[in-house]
Amino acid sequence: MTELIFSRPRKRETGPAVEPMDEPSRRGRLDWIWLMSLPMLAFLLLPLVALFLRITPQQLIANLTSPQVLQAITISLRTSLFTAAAAVVFGTPLAYLLARRQFRLKKLVETLVDLPIVLPPAVAGVALLMAFGRRGVLGSTLDAWGVQIAFTALAVVLAQLFIATPLYIRAAALGFAAVEPELEQAAGLDGAGAWGIFRLVTLPLSRNALFTGVMMTFARALGEFGATIIFAGNFPGRTQTMPMAIYLGFELDLEMALTLSVILIGLSFLILLLIKVIIQRD
Repeated sequence: MTELIFSRPRKRETGPAVEPMDEPSRRGRLDWIWLMSLPMLAFLLLPLVALFLRITPQQLIANLTSPQVLQAITISLRTSLFTAAAAVVFGTPLAYLLARRQFRLKKLVETLVDLPIVLPPAVAGVALLMAFGRRGVLGSTLDAWGVQIAFTALAVVLAQLFIATPLYIRAAALGFAAVEPELEQAAGLDGAGAWGIFRLVTLPLSRNALFTGVMMTFARALGEFGATIIFAGNFPGRTQTMPMAIYLGFELDLEMALTLSVILIGLSFLILLLIKVIIQRD
């Protein structure tokens, strides 16, 4: 029996063996692939390089001390962190539902979750305003209680949440679906309850997917503009995030816009690189 398990499998005789491609031929094919890939790589790289060449390190450091730049960075980081946390709290149950349950309207729910990804951000902003604005479906009731959401920091978080949360939900759902049900059943046989199985088995085994979803949500929230400017406005020190400060700076102060653009590119690049490094390590 032991010899049967560890013995080398016999080759299948399915026809004449295909001769391996020699090294020069393989290298030539790879060279053609590189040549065909260069135009798109150059197109993606050129605008980024042009942006970095337009501002000097001295200008970048000097602009970082500007109160408006610091306020925009602070508001963006704070609201994006709140958005990522809210995505985890409220998006995880929905992700688990989509990964583990079969129900009649599942395709409709999945489409609804994915819709903000392809929806024009301006349309999302108008929809949020119609829902939570002073004359909106819920906003009028909240306004009667003295609660105003539109054009506040909370509106920034809600706009980011609406646009960015689908990235977390889809990533988390894929992670939950990849967990072997047998492992969860084994934990159940050992006496673990539903919450214990989820906390001790499902979450650890899907941590890479959850981490990816959180970081992608955070990065998308940092770059959100269209829905935010309509629903939250562009008020410096209150709702002005980095993308909105870039929009304003493009007309009034180009160096400020370039500084914030470089910061956003750097943060986004580091987040994507971190995701790839963490996933490859595990």
